[in-house]
Amino acid sequence: MLKIGDKAPDFSGKNQDGIEVRLEDFKGKNLVLYFYPKDNTPGCTAEACDLRDNYDRFKAMGYEILGVSKDNEKSHKGFIEKFNLPFALISDTDATILKAYDAWGRKKFMGREYDGIIRKTFVIGTDGIIKDIIEKVDTKKHSAQII
Repeated sequence: MLKIGDKAPDFSGKNQDGIEVRLEDFKGKNLVLYFYPKDNTPGCTAEACDLRDNYDRFKAMGYEILGVSKDNEKSHKGFIEKFNLPFALISDTDATILKAYDAWGRKKFMGREYDGIIRKTFVIGTDGIIKDIIEKVDTKKHSAQII
């Protein structure tokens, strides 16, 4: 399990435009790396829109935002366009990044157990070190949990 003070695992994945995005692209910047289950679902939309609505505050504080889910690039592009999201979303269809960040695992819903995406957020400092991990995400007030 990753913890505060650990070096953030390196990653590489394609964003909504098919452009490769890597952790090293954010070197020297603070990064909010958030993992969410699915584009266009109520909780995930609330979370993305809360981050969007506070994006200028994040930028003013020197933060970049990057979302990750298993949705494909086309789904991400539509989600970004529909809700005017100002940040990139990474498509992690094989769950490589999700697993590296302990955001993939056993879940329970309505008495059924299955493997899936665990909603969580990592705040990574300019030095690539994990500064905070938010495991109990309030989708409607997520920005307040981060800032």
